[in-house]
Amino acid sequence: MELASKYDPKEVESKWYQYWLDHKLFASKPDGREPYTIVIPPPNVTGVLHMGHMLNNTIQDILVRRARMEGKNACWVPGTDHASIATEAKVVKKLAGEGIKKHDLTREQFLEHAWDWTHEHGGIILKQLRRLGASCDWDRTAFTMDEKRSESVIKVFVDLYNKGLIYRGLRMVNWDPKALTALSTEEVIYKEEQSHLFHLKYYVDGLKALDKEEALKAEGNIIHKDEKGYYAVVATTRPETIMGDTAMCINPKDPKNQWLKGRKVIVPLVNRVIPVIEDRYVDIEFGTGCLKVTPAHDTNDYMLGKSHKLETIDIFNADGTISDQSPIYVGMDRFDCRKQISKDLQEAGLMERIEDYTNKVGYSERNPDTAIEPRLSMQWFLSMQHFADIALPPVMNDQLKFYPAKYKNTYKNWLENIQDWCISRQLWWGHRIPAYYYNGQDDYVVAETREEALKLAQQKDPKVTDADLRQDEDALDTWFSSWLWPISLFDGINNPGNEEIKYYYPTSDLVTGPDIIFFWVARMIMAGYEYIGDMPFKNVYFTGIVRDKLGRKMSKSLGNSPDPIELIEKFGADGVRMGMMLSAPAGNDILFDEALCEQGRNFNNKIWNAFRLVKGWKVADIEQPKAGKVATRWFEAKLRQTNDEVNDLFKKYRISEALMAVYKLFWDEFSSWYLEMVKPAYINGEPQPIDKQTYDKTLEFFEILLKMLHPFMPFITEELWQHLYDRNEGESIMRVSLKLDAPTKADDELTAQIENVKQIVSGVRMVRNQKNIAPKEQLDLQVVGKNDYEAFNAVIIKMANLNAINVVAEKDATASAFMVGTDEFAVPVGDMIDVEAEIAKMEAQLQHLEGFLAGVKKKLSNERFVANAPEQVVALERKKQSDSEEKIAALKESIAALRNK
Repeated sequence: MELASKYDPKEVESKWYQYWLDHKLFASKPDGREPYTIVIPPPNVTGVLHMGHMLNNTIQDILVRRARMEGKNACWVPGTDHASIATEAKVVKKLAGEGIKKHDLTREQFLEHAWDWTHEHGGIILKQLRRLGASCDWDRTAFTMDEKRSESVIKVFVDLYNKGLIYRGLRMVNWDPKALTALSTEEVIYKEEQSHLFHLKYYVDGLKALDKEEALKAEGNIIHKDEKGYYAVVATTRPETIMGDTAMCINPKDPKNQWLKGRKVIVPLVNRVIPVIEDRYVDIEFGTGCLKVTPAHDTNDYMLGKSHKLETIDIFNADGTISDQSPIYVGMDRFDCRKQISKDLQEAGLMERIEDYTNKVGYSERNPDTAIEPRLSMQWFLSMQHFADIALPPVMNDQLKFYPAKYKNTYKNWLENIQDWCISRQLWWGHRIPAYYYNGQDDYVVAETREEALKLAQQKDPKVTDADLRQDEDALDTWFSSWLWPISLFDGINNPGNEEIKYYYPTSDLVTGPDIIFFWVARMIMAGYEYIGDMPFKNVYFTGIVRDKLGRKMSKSLGNSPDPIELIEKFGADGVRMGMMLSAPAGNDILFDEALCEQGRNFNNKIWNAFRLVKGWKVADIEQPKAGKVATRWFEAKLRQTNDEVNDLFKKYRISEALMAVYKLFWDEFSSWYLEMVKPAYINGEPQPIDKQTYDKTLEFFEILLKMLHPFMPFITEELWQHLYDRNEGESIMRVSLKLDAPTKADDELTAQIENVKQIVSGVRMVRNQKNIAPKEQLDLQVVGKNDYEAFNAVIIKMANLNAINVVAEKDATASAFMVGTDEFAVPVGDMIDVEAEIAKMEAQLQHLEGFLAGVKKKLSNERFVANAPEQVVALERKKQSDSEEKIAALKESIAALRNK
């Protein structure tokens, strides 16, 4: 089949992706080969592809395709996450549009709607990943709420409960008033806000006169008094919570507030009399040193309340409105209440002052517009200290490696300050907690099935019947299923020690964002050691955040997040993959610019045109010319060197740099130099044939280059590899190994010499350019003294279009000279130059070199420098001196020759 004149990504991509699927080229089953396993970070089941997914999955596909070509049994497992909060919110919104409220439905009815939504919208993102070229084993596609994964989650919950690691308790939690659910600490995002600090008056109850007032002031007490009486000043950012105040707290060591000890104060507007308690928790330096204590609505206040046995008054409903536990503002939204109470306090003369204040406010990670409310709630928790103890050493000891390693400290800091994980969510969509209550809320059992729960309950109380059992209404945190992902994908919880878990686990690499290092990475490590006794993956590659070229995070509201599918339509999948990777150093933020995708598309065209050029040559069984011999020897050496460099970069997970190394090899070395060295000449407008030996080598080089490029650019490389030679049906570049010998010392010497040869050719071309001499006009090249590059004369003559290369004692007076290292070359140009202009140019160069030499000599004349500087530094300065002196002598000689012309 003839190759099209232009590269058309649409035709090529759809054709080869279907070919790969038809021939099961992504499929993996355990066998005798070394396994290479990646599990996909499961995207939300109803999500669509965004730039972060593009980056993450491009990197995964590069690693998987490379592993296949290394002969490993590569297995990339895809799947999606049920995303409790996000999916339930979408279903609730859809129902609201139909005039249906969630709580008008039974749980079963709601779940029917949720499954319908999931089946309708789920899996779109996985189909989109195919457009990118993702080589997942699609037959293994999993879902965190499918049967196997659900069974695994319930088994683990029961096991951890039986081990005493899961418990139920009344605790202060982070509450999302929009999603109406508790969140874990890690799901709270803190944002700095410009707020206010409200200074409120709490009048001292029953105090008409203060004994020894002046003496108390002299001792450092700050006493507030107005026409209504004595009062304390409390500074708060949340005046709407005063209805829940049950104490005011001072530090017993605070000299400002000794006069308040043992007294009672009156909550403003509410008129509740509360005690003044003492606790060293209060910061003497913050505000007035008087702290309002609201045990139901602040974590630290809750702890104070427990210590001092204070009453707890919950003044908020679950949706963030004021509850009927408050004597005022019932039913008002908490933020509307803040505005109103501020106004009312001022009007009542109970506000001392309001000042601007910057503080950090926690927001829901899933509902970024919703401020979290600390709330006292009965929830299920997982004790985390045990897990922190088993998960920290492997990472810190580099048994499990992080790339970049800087994230080890982030990980360590979190684990060393671990808090228990709130794992229950007040949602219906998700894994329902397998706890069954009977005899009210106090008695319960935990079991995998209702039948098992009944047996356990009857062991405690024989009168219990199935009708008495009521399963917990809450669902588990989505991450409680995701943390089992590398195990549950191979059914390692339900069937420990099965063939697949033994073969594929631990997986090889995890590619993820650093923003879920706590949510997911750390917890998977914990689960791996708890249930398999081994790490879940050997390496973690942290990608950066994709930003626009101005450094802004991509978002729909800014309109700076391109649609990945539209990019693929415009630039082709290979072009987009390359554009992503050119801007993607590990762990650093990516400044994405569409121009990089354009660069990727241009590179596709470069490869395509180079291939068409080579395949268009006529071939003859003639003797290989010297230039062909040199070129093929050099490019073989260059391939070995670059392959070695790429291997080293992959070991260090510097994937962007690995791509750049292959890109430069193809564009700069193969296209710009090698093909020019070997391409056949045109004589009288007729193309001449290339010798078969050089041609065969060129095709061999092209195949190696395609193999090196394939993990990065799978579609164009498959298309050209199939056209390179006749292939059998079912064959693919992705299953062909790439093995090259390590570079030798001779390779290094040869490539270094060719770099100088390139400089010689560039020197001649520069002379042509400066003198406006046509490329077709042949020139002579003079080498002054001795030609160290005689072995490469054939290449230099061809590339620079020369008649001859001559060794001379003195260069021609009309010659335009240049240096390569300390070797002088000259191109005689006859009457084609302006002598005066040439002399002026050389004198300017001479002046610059003499100034540079003076600086070097000054440094070398400094005895302290010569005595104290490292030996190699001094040697380098001496070399600079000798090189400069040689160049100065050559320039003076050239100037003199021109003047004598």
